Amino acid sequence: MKKTSIITVVFSLFSISANAQSKAHLDKKKPIEERITLLMNQMTLEEKVGQMNQYNGFWDVTGPAPKGGSSELKYEHLRKGWVGSMLTVRGAKQVRAVQKIAVEETRLGIPLIIGFDVIHGYKTLSPIPLAEAASWDLEAIEKSAAIAADEASASGINWTFGPNADISRDARWGRVMEGAGEDPYLGSKIATARVKGFQGENLAANNTIAACAKHFAGYGFAESGRDYNTVDMSHSMLYNTVLPPFKAAKDAGVRTMMNAFNILNGIPATGNSFLQREILKGKWQFDGFIVSDWASVREMIAHGFAKNEADAAEKAVKAGSDMDMESHIYVAELVKLVYDKKVDVALIDDAVRRILRVKFELGLFDDPYKYCDEAREKAVIGSKANHDGVLDMAKKSIVLLKNENNLLPLKKSGQKIALIGALANDKNSPLGSWRIASDDNTAVSVLEGMQQYKGNQLTYEKGTDVTVGKTTFVQELIFNTTDKSGFEKAKNAAKNADVVVMVLGEHGFQSGEGRSRTNLDLPGNQQELLEEIFKVNKNIVLVLNNGRPLTIPWASENIPTIVEAWQLGSQTGNAVAQVLYGDYNPSGKLPMSFPRNVGQVPIYYNNYSTGRPIDSDKNVFWSHYSDVEKTPLYPFGHGLSYTIFEYSNLKINKTSFAKGETIKISVTISNTGKYDGKEVIQLYIRDLAGSLARPIKELKGFELVNLKKGESKTIHFTLTEAELGFYDNDGNFLVEPGTFKVFVGTSSTDVLESEFELK
Repeated sequence: MKKTSIITVVFSLFSISANAQSKAHLDKKKPIEERITLLMNQMTLEEKVGQMNQYNGFWDVTGPAPKGGSSELKYEHLRKGWVGSMLTVRGAKQVRAVQKIAVEETRLGIPLIIGFDVIHGYKTLSPIPLAEAASWDLEAIEKSAAIAADEASASGINWTFGPNADISRDARWGRVMEGAGEDPYLGSKIATARVKGFQGENLAANNTIAACAKHFAGYGFAESGRDYNTVDMSHSMLYNTVLPPFKAAKDAGVRTMMNAFNILNGIPATGNSFLQREILKGKWQFDGFIVSDWASVREMIAHGFAKNEADAAEKAVKAGSDMDMESHIYVAELVKLVYDKKVDVALIDDAVRRILRVKFELGLFDDPYKYCDEAREKAVIGSKANHDGVLDMAKKSIVLLKNENNLLPLKKSGQKIALIGALANDKNSPLGSWRIASDDNTAVSVLEGMQQYKGNQLTYEKGTDVTVGKTTFVQELIFNTTDKSGFEKAKNAAKNADVVVMVLGEHGFQSGEGRSRTNLDLPGNQQELLEEIFKVNKNIVLVLNNGRPLTIPWASENIPTIVEAWQLGSQTGNAVAQVLYGDYNPSGKLPMSFPRNVGQVPIYYNNYSTGRPIDSDKNVFWSHYSDVEKTPLYPFGHGLSYTIFEYSNLKINKTSFAKGETIKISVTISNTGKYDGKEVIQLYIRDLAGSLARPIKELKGFELVNLKKGESKTIHFTLTEAELGFYDNDGNFLVEPGTFKVFVGTSSTDVLESEFELK
């Protein structure tokens, strides 16, 4: 009896000791790296690989467990602790249910990180990211991301697959709507703002979420603008144009990055060790983790780079891809690859450490249910403060492309206004693409926004449809609308109006992933409708709703006033109406050049000079088109105001600088118009000769300035080596002596010019 008691006591002490050891990683007082080590020492190889496995939501988590097929297998993996993350599970109640399985039913209780595509808002939607970029307002963009994070985190989500840091110059590519446009400097500033907005000052707070810069790298340069297509570029282009926004995101503290669908130098980004190991984890010392894009590990087989699933898993993990999104390949193959000594377990440990690090930083081990407060979810989502925030962002995103005859702003009384276009009365399309948590038909339409102004006689006619049939996120849309039955009613309304407002453009689902186009004009028969209305009333304000630059040469030549209103999210109609009626003076500037026709694409302001840039010999042998100008229809940085800004007195503090000296530049801007307004002052440089050819202009600074009518201000810019240098083909940053031109103005083409020498 005594002997049994002693054995029992010893066993009990051993159990207490083992249990204490198993809980040691939960000690908040210990440093995160120590806590990670303590946890990993307890993990089996299968559990480690499980952390590298991400599954899409596969059943109603508040209902019964799935039976049969892949869903049952995924559920089994979840209960074994072989799932590190889930995506598209949302709602505080649903996330709590799935988190409870991971925390309370698995051996080690490692919480899940819950991911979601929070691209331009969660329920309450801001403008699409390309539209936000048109604001050039970094503070507003950061606030927009913070609103998105606040709502998403209240709904159980703690990780977003954004920001999209892809630079793209090809409007045929539908995903330009997700990014910041064509310029790496602007793109870098916006990537930084969005990372800060999502992640806030404290990643462990319950209203912030981990950001994910994507797609690493080169995805925006898909050949012919066709989604998922081949990418082939020089190292100079990679280092100087593609990578800077990702480096900026890394420097801003982004905790995750996503690799890309495309190949680069013949190697899929998911299996590209040059990108992931050499640059991101090597030179940049990124200590977060890399997630694959949806099934991109498996897609390496279709690329012809991997021969089977095991080969794909081996190549992806060796290249540095830490988490497998929905390929189901890591969880199936990696354990055997380690046992067969084809994959070093050190690679597994490195990936798992990175994933656990982010989970600890989010505070998930300290409180796995911190994002699962249903009361907070109810209070936060759709709040007035959030709607006010996205309305402010929407107004700042609108670009006035043209305003002849001062048709805008509209008078608030005494006018007959005809509002024409199916998109004017659409509450779904303005929400844009990538809004999978938002409810359909919840946008304020332009019609509803204009109806708030009671002083004018407003008549609405559809004119024509934009699409045929139902529109959803996953459907191909049909745009061969030929029905003209509404033309006559629209023309009659226009005849009797003082001003016609026509809302035309793309449906919100016509841009986005998988929405590549070879034709960038107004879809359906909207162009014909526009021309028919013009025949009866030339006082037309054209309001464009679109997710990419469009080719509108006829409208640009004939229509007196054109407003680029993008897809502005939940508050679209209120934002458009407030701009049209002058309660908000537009200040947006284009983040992408608008081509004259699709034959110019890709077109961008920061191009390189050819050896024959001008017609110096008065013959045909120079770089041009024979049928259209080589310049864009509307250039990068273009955007008008209801007032007039004049630039003068461009000064550089001296004409010659030694390497390392700071260059001080000033310019005077005056508001000589009739309205108070805001202007984005843009600074560009050109390095006239270098060891590598440099672009004819490069954005290197901008400033948002509010000026009352009649007011003048002197604006100061500073240039350092960071702005003057560039990367060589090996990724080395160079600052070379020579002559630099400086351009300051209202767009990339309308500028004052000076120069200085760098010794």
